[in-house]
Amino acid sequence: MKSKPAWILIADGGHASVFESLGPRSKLTPVEGMAFKMELPPNREIESDRPGRSQESANPTRHAIESRVDPRRELKRQLAREVALKLESAARNAKFNRLAVVAAPETLGELRAAFSDRLKSLVIAELAKDLVKIPLAELPSHLEAIW
Repeated sequence: MKSKPAWILIADGGHASVFESLGPRSKLTPVEGMAFKMELPPNREIESDRPGRSQESANPTRHAIESRVDPRRELKRQLAREVALKLESAARNAKFNRLAVVAAPETLGELRAAFSDRLKSLVIAELAKDLVKIPLAELPSHLEAIW
């Protein structure tokens, strides 16, 4: 019985794509329905309102209340959760049984946090590199480290 091809997830904070691979230096084939994009506007556009104000109890001094959450970081986490859910569904349906994850370092951490234990058990390799903008034809030469 022929084994299933490995899936390779290539991601950064705003984009993610999954490819199918038969092995080292083999042609990568995009997996249908597994391309993701998140618009990441600047923080000034996300938080357009002025921050709330608070008043000290001992005197009339007022201070701005800064947000404790970076809105762009939250959008990146949201993308990682979305990717993890789709991969989990594909794994349940036996679409793949091996996964390599190639992502920018911060995104790799977000993906690790979003992956279920089942999905983590299918990960055969991780590479902390941002390859999202590399042309498809050149990707196999950049992926030799994961085989």
